[in-house]
Amino acid sequence: MDGSMEFTMGLSDGIAWPWPIAVYLFFAGISGGAIATAIFIRFYKGQTENTPFYKAAALISLVTISLGMLCLVLDLTNPLFFWRILVFYNLNSVMSLGVIALTAYIPLVALITLFAFEDEIRKIPALGMLLPIIDKLKAVRRPCEVVVLVLAMAVCAYTGFLISALIRFPIINTSVLPALFIASGISAGAASAKMLAVSMFKEELHSQDMKLLHGAEWPIMAAEILFIFMIAMSLFSGNAGMQSAFSAFHTGDWAGVFWLGVVGVGFAGPLLLNFATSKRFSHSAQAFYASGVCAVSGMMCLRLFIIYAGQNYSI
Repeated sequence: MDGSMEFTMGLSDGIAWPWPIAVYLFFAGISGGAIATAIFIRFYKGQTENTPFYKAAALISLVTISLGMLCLVLDLTNPLFFWRILVFYNLNSVMSLGVIALTAYIPLVALITLFAFEDEIRKIPALGMLLPIIDKLKAVRRPCEVVVLVLAMAVCAYTGFLISALIRFPIINTSVLPALFIASGISAGAASAKMLAVSMFKEELHSQDMKLLHGAEWPIMAAEILFIFMIAMSLFSGNAGMQSAFSAFHTGDWAGVFWLGVVGVGFAGPLLLNFATSKRFSHSAQAFYASGVCAVSGMMCLRLFIIYAGQNYSI
């Protein structure tokens, strides 16, 4: 027995990568983007305290990667034998390399979450069993954060490498896809963590961290648009099969998802909320949450478009 396992036969049949994979790509992108952004800000500003944004990012990262892995397990041919992918590795397989990264990433994110909520844990007697772990490993917190930062970027990129291995599909089989998934993951992950930091951890709407993140939104969005443009132009100027795949951007239901969901909600929504509304409203809590929801929704639409539209056009 070689321990190999197949996806796409658990929750759905048919196309190679069904909706559970799209949901996994969504959750993995948010997880990696959120924790990478928080750790980068921590290093950049030399923070030593557990800020509201850091706590929010750690919590979101752990929850979303756990939900993403649940989607992957449920979409296995035999979900009860998921442990095989943790035992049998093929270093020539992109999937196996991703599993190795996730095997290190998930427990380290859990450890980072413990560090982030140390003060809260100390106030709850029932969680006292976690304190020895925190105290013993606190000395290696910074190296752990460095490793998690690298792995978070790898997890975001891995989702792009994973599906780009489908060489029959021009939209998916592109080297730009991992970079696009990193940029969109950071955008949606940061937006999710910002909303949670303000709503649950009482971060000030106009704190220094929020201003820094707000300023970073636009270059990240510009990078996303550039990567999508590169994919579209490579298809438009490619061979007959690639030119046929280009029609996904202007024909059919998934073209509507792209223009309404990705472009309209994901890109135009935040821009309108910040630049085309009154200054008073654009600085309000309503605009803040609406812009965050737009970023997250646009990222999900992008994953769905790439997965489904990409597989509707093969060479």
